[in-house]
Amino acid sequence: MKKIDKPQLERLSQFRYQLRRFLRFSEDVSQDSGMTVLQYQLLLHTQGFPGRPWASIGELAERLQAKPHGVVALVSRCETAGLVVRKSNAEDKRMVEVHLTSLGQKGLQQVALRHAAELAALAQIIEEASADYREVLSRSSND
Repeated sequence: MKKIDKPQLERLSQFRYQLRRFLRFSEDVSQDSGMTVLQYQLLLHTQGFPGRPWASIGELAERLQAKPHGVVALVSRCETAGLVVRKSNAEDKRMVEVHLTSLGQKGLQQVALRHAAELAALAQIIEEASADYREVLSRSSND
């Protein structure tokens, strides 16, 4: 069995640290904008599907890695805050679409724009960590 060397463990530690810093930054930026980080993530994920400006409760649950009933409660809080509206799907009345309101769109843009520089820094750390692990996997498969 191959081992991960000390410099690679140092880079992994740096990656985990930078990831946690990014998550904390996201929490703080969301709070500064008057929403929770989960509300921000829900708003973001409503826009995460190509070709449509909405997401279903099930899709949001998957993206948030949460139970559907928890997402329903989160959508309700966002709806009360005026950030989203629910609509019945035209083709499948059992499906609920979650759409951003203009206030939700404005909040999403505000928070997402503030993430740009932090995300670029994190992307560099991810690339470095990925290169290390590609090397480890390559050596493992050659043995």
